[in-house]
Amino acid sequence: MLAAGRRVACAVSGGVDSAVAALLLRRRGYQVTGVFMKNWDPLDEQGACSVDRDCEDAYRVCQKLDIPFHQVSYVKEYWNEVFSDLLKEYELGRTPNPDIVCNKHIKFNHFLHYAMDNLGADAIATGHYARTSLEDEEVFQQKHTKRPRELFRNRFEVRNTCPRPYVIRSCYLHHSGSVICKTPSRSRPVQRPDLLSESDLAGCFEENHFSFRGFNKKLRKEDSVRTWPSSRAKEKRGMSMGVCFIGERNFEKFLLEYLEPQPGNFVSIEDKKVMGTHKGWFLYTIGQRARLAGLQGAWFVVDKDVSTGDIFVAPSTDHPALFRDLLRTNRVHWIAEEPPAELVRDKMMECHFRFRHQMALVPCVLTLNQDGSVWVTLVKPARALTPGQFAVFYKGDECLGSGKILRLGPSVFTMQQGRNREEGTKKEDIDKVEPAT
Repeated sequence: MLAAGRRVACAVSGGVDSAVAALLLRRRGYQVTGVFMKNWDPLDEQGACSVDRDCEDAYRVCQKLDIPFHQVSYVKEYWNEVFSDLLKEYELGRTPNPDIVCNKHIKFNHFLHYAMDNLGADAIATGHYARTSLEDEEVFQQKHTKRPRELFRNRFEVRNTCPRPYVIRSCYLHHSGSVICKTPSRSRPVQRPDLLSESDLAGCFEENHFSFRGFNKKLRKEDSVRTWPSSRAKEKRGMSMGVCFIGERNFEKFLLEYLEPQPGNFVSIEDKKVMGTHKGWFLYTIGQRARLAGLQGAWFVVDKDVSTGDIFVAPSTDHPALFRDLLRTNRVHWIAEEPPAELVRDKMMECHFRFRHQMALVPCVLTLNQDGSVWVTLVKPARALTPGQFAVFYKGDECLGSGKILRLGPSVFTMQQGRNREEGTKKEDIDKVEPAT
């Protein structure tokens, strides 16, 4: 079997998803090695960190599968390239996505180099939820072609004759992720995009099921996966939660260990009345419920003003101040390394959008800017669009690419206020007109 000679390094976290990825690779006949990445030092801050227990769980999974186990530390790299960026984003008033930054710098850069250079792996794999368009053996047939570094690649250059690889949404709808696992040849340079590029995807397996082309939920429970020996067998070990590689935390307390408190006011978006105080705008994100002492009913964060420290709140979860239909990204990373032909030709293109992994896809129109960023106009307003999060674009099931959300258009509430003022002004003008004699 061709798979028998292929070495795959599988990132194992101690959770079910990465364990099933390793299990399926093993069943396919690949020579699998489990690798646990330690990316956070529990001694860096007070409080518990689950990294040691996670490592023990990962080791037991590898024992169960009878595959080699390795542990590697990227604590310094994670701090410098992921966590520092997270803190800067919070200071700017945004809500960062550390998982995407971690994929970019740790999993598909440092871990990739380690697997290829130290373990002699032909491929790496993870338990992410997404699919690629390639069959197993097509992964190893891809040839890397060096391309010029331009804003957009020359559309007429000769492409690889192998099938074009692209990312497909997961069949498991509750976990439709973006990029998963990649297996470039030793000669291929490592790209470092927010999402992997087409040339990177030339060596990608797809999530937990590879050539099955669909997520088999029954298979996840086979061989008593959920009851494998574990130091926390009775705890929730289904999926990795919390901050990437840091784990579940009291997030407010955790952030205040690294960022100075920035006291400010909660302000009603409707009448500008002060409703309470907070310790820092970075502790709250748009759409989050605000804890306002002494008030009945739920209030929700709808906007933030970093210059004043004010956090604007509204008295319902579906308040029009939470809904917007326009946003702008930074320069979009396209998986094909260039914008779609339709977008380049017409400067506009219809597609679908989401910025949360379990969010329903929303039809939208992209408008391409000269710097590679895009304006995104949604067909209908979406709730709690958030600067710092990544807008991901799709055509059908294919993931086209993503860009970080940097600016938001006016909310539905702001637009309503503008129309009301305009109508009031018109009425005043009519009242001032003298009657004809």
